[in-house]
Amino acid sequence: MRIKRKNLELGLLTISLAPLLSLGGCGKGQGNVEAQEAPPPAQIIPGVDVTLFAVDHPEQYPIVAATRYEAPSQLVATGVVVPDISRSVPVITLASGRVVDIRARLGDAVQKDQVLLRVRSDDVAGGFDAYRKAVADELLARKQLGRTKDLYEHGAMAQQDLEVAQDNEEDAKTTLETATEHLRLLGNDPDKPNGIVDIVAPVSGVITDQEVTIAASVQAYSSPNPFTISDLTAVWVVCDVYENDMATVRIGEAADIKLNAFPDRMIKGKVSNVGAILDPTIRTAKIRLEVPNPGEFMRPGMFATATFYSLDKKTYTTVPSSAILHLHDRDWVFIPMQGKFRRTQVTSGAQLPNNLQEILSGLQPGQQVVSNAGTIQNAIDNE
Repeated sequence: MRIKRKNLELGLLTISLAPLLSLGGCGKGQGNVEAQEAPPPAQIIPGVDVTLFAVDHPEQYPIVAATRYEAPSQLVATGVVVPDISRSVPVITLASGRVVDIRARLGDAVQKDQVLLRVRSDDVAGGFDAYRKAVADELLARKQLGRTKDLYEHGAMAQQDLEVAQDNEEDAKTTLETATEHLRLLGNDPDKPNGIVDIVAPVSGVITDQEVTIAASVQAYSSPNPFTISDLTAVWVVCDVYENDMATVRIGEAADIKLNAFPDRMIKGKVSNVGAILDPTIRTAKIRLEVPNPGEFMRPGMFATATFYSLDKKTYTTVPSSAILHLHDRDWVFIPMQGKFRRTQVTSGAQLPNNLQEILSGLQPGQQVVSNAGTIQNAIDNE
């Protein structure tokens, strides 16, 4: 009886432990699932240099060393062609009136004494009136002098009366000469009365300014002048130079000038003036270059680029032109580094003789570069 009771207790204990064992097994299975679904641990990858490239057979690409180059420092400034003021002559009218005819226009080439315009003027009518009166007065004074001389020779006239008659004749001649010269200055012939005044060119050249139109009125000796004629055999190129660069420009020094209209033509000019007053807004001074203009191919208003050279030389770096790669509007060179090549940005300057290129920054003399940057860039693109 006692044995049966013990067996019953063991059976109940076994039944009560079964759920606990099942719960423990379920918890262990859930932990394995969460461990399997967790992300893998992070792996740190070192940074990649995007400017360093590796190619097959790097020994196939020739290497050259950058060289040293000494040259005067350069200053490039933009400018514009303007007429030489000392060679510009205004066309002045000596008679006031109304313009009835214009025979030249802005930009025309004219010759000295060529008729430019015609003006109908009352000044001419007044001039002819004074001229005719002067002619009549001189004729009367000459007759009176003749009669006085005859009477003086016969003793019927005193010497004082003869001197008075001679003085009147001299005054009449002076008045006549003045009236005649006045008409000629107005551009009229005293023997041919005319109310029209011809305005002629005082010099030969090109009309660079016109301030008159047909039927307009003009005033004698007043501005604006009807025309301005400029001699374009020599012109000015006026450039703007910043305040920080003024020390490199000196009066009397030469400069190379290129025109936008003639980029393949090099022109020599000389600095004749450095502006004494700076523009307070952009802090620039006007630099004036005197330039000969044979054939008058340089026209006022043309844009130009002037290059000034300093007396002191500076050291620059040079490489073959083929060593420079033009990519994305920038210049690059390839520098060898332990079997690889680093693409480095540089700032190129002027083109030099012997197919060399000036390097302003980004490369030092003695550094090695690939002599043909295009071939190595093609190899990189094909990989």
